[in-house]
Amino acid sequence: MTLTRTALALLASLTVATAQADAPKADVPGSADHPVLKRFTGSLLVGYAQQEWEQRSFPDASGVSKTEDKFNRPVNVEGKVTRLYYLAPLGKSPLEVFRNYQQALTAAGFKPTWGCESEAQGCTKAYFAIDGYERGKGMRWAEGDLPAADSAHRGSTWALPMALSYDQARMTVGTLTSGGRTLNLLLFTSMAENEHTNRAATYIEIVEPKAMPTGQVTVDAKAIGQGLQAEGKVALYGLLFDTGKTDIKPESGKQLDQMAAVLKAQPALKVLIVGHTDNVGSIDANLALSQGRAQSVVAALAQRGIAANRLQARGVANFAPVAANGSEDGRAKNRRVEMVLQ
Repeated sequence: MTLTRTALALLASLTVATAQADAPKADVPGSADHPVLKRFTGSLLVGYAQQEWEQRSFPDASGVSKTEDKFNRPVNVEGKVTRLYYLAPLGKSPLEVFRNYQQALTAAGFKPTWGCESEAQGCTKAYFAIDGYERGKGMRWAEGDLPAADSAHRGSTWALPMALSYDQARMTVGTLTSGGRTLNLLLFTSMAENEHTNRAATYIEIVEPKAMPTGQVTVDAKAIGQGLQAEGKVALYGLLFDTGKTDIKPESGKQLDQMAAVLKAQPALKVLIVGHTDNVGSIDANLALSQGRAQSVVAALAQRGIAANRLQARGVANFAPVAANGSEDGRAKNRRVEMVLQ
């Protein structure tokens, strides 16, 4: 039986519709745009991950290597990491998507460090330097694949996860100040997998400065004893306080138990309990705060059976930093209590 031209056209349209049904139809459950950068209109957020504290590698102003597919001088940045992968509406070009992001970022005060818009400028090398396999680890993905949109490849589909390419690739990297914080941002736009999908894909990575959560590791009695013997002091980050408060938090119990254990094992040992702060606030306020925290630790050790004449509390505010106070992570390291041999 010979099919009419109208029937063939109808059959073709039904086949394309079936292929299109395989494409994602909704965002990844539980995902959301980052507050500082909204999506290109009509896009779906089909890949998403967020880590409260991690390290990521960004290119510096020298961009990519001239001889290898990697960043020339990668810069490691640490903090809260958000990774997002968007699919633009069918038919939107990578250039249109990239220019819209570029315009929005510029209006928000984005300061580019490096970027590319062609192979000659390093975009192909940037694609390989991003390393989709590594960047995609731990991301959650929407249901669906990337079907071909052209009739010549009807029925073909490609896997969705990190389906970037160097076809029409563009990239920008830099910093954006928001809410008093400087965020590091990487944005890469290209065809999604290849030209046959007729979709643009955008991968965005945003790192917000954030102090590493501390107090998650308890220094045991053996390590405390070794530290005191080797250096005459040991820093204890398992002693926790609310901001601006001197009352020791219940989560500090395990660390206090280990401190008491080493003192009970060495009855002749006498120590100073020294409180330290970061440089936020006045010197007088920080002296009072550090002294109050040291006294709280002494009181908690006394409750565990350590004689008061073996303990002295001292607060030294921010006079003895162990890191620069210019970053949140540095300030977190400076907020500590130390046991020091008398």
